[in-house]
Amino acid sequence: MIFGTRAVIEAVQACKEVDKILMRRDLQNDLARELFNIVRDTNIPIQRVPQEKLDRLTRKNHQGVIAFISAVTYQKLEDIIPFLFENGKDPFIVLLDGVTDVRNFGAIARTCECAGVDAIVIPARNSVSVNADAVKTSAGALLTLPVCKEESITEAIRFLKNSGVKVIAATEKASADYPEGDYTVPIALIMGGEDVGIATDNLRICDEMVRIPIAGTIASLNVSAATAVLAYEVVRQRGEKNLSLRASPQ
Repeated sequence: MIFGTRAVIEAVQACKEVDKILMRRDLQNDLARELFNIVRDTNIPIQRVPQEKLDRLTRKNHQGVIAFISAVTYQKLEDIIPFLFENGKDPFIVLLDGVTDVRNFGAIARTCECAGVDAIVIPARNSVSVNADAVKTSAGALLTLPVCKEESITEAIRFLKNSGVKVIAATEKASADYPEGDYTVPIALIMGGEDVGIATDNLRICDEMVRIPIAGTIASLNVSAATAVLAYEVVRQRGEKNLSLRASPQ
């Protein structure tokens, strides 16, 4: 954490990876307005909160402003996708839409790192971020796996589609079971938060939707478990494809 309005302004100006800023609800002084002006052109969310919440976070003189610094440097999706294609690799991306639980995020990151995912994409607002709890739950995977924080998951989907990446959403609204999908091409999987799932607007622009069959009485899997199921289907299909290519006559 960084606290104090001037210290937070300097952190933003120094291009530190600021996840979010908490500001006292009634703070209206000149420094607060300066901070708002500096943050306006960034992806950094500012949340207005009561004084009591800030006081619970630190006993030091926070002056009504606390910023949370990310444990990693976020990457840009627009840089990663061309790099993967230029190096002859079919991208494998996971997007998280509405995932807010940091322990789920850490577990997802650990699975993604093990399954060879190239990057995780999260939105700048109303989402998890890379904090100490997430890094710990990921067993350190978040320190090596690229994470992209994008202004909008919707725009990230459009960028991926325009780049030749097939975007598949995991949702109970789908009619096709997940093994029916083709994951041997450049692929991006979208996983939704457990409470709201994937936003309707994002479902509408995906290339495909798939579901995980549920035989029990509970309606769905935990999002980290669901991510593992789909990620390793990608691994399975791509492994079989590579085996068949090696076995074919040259």
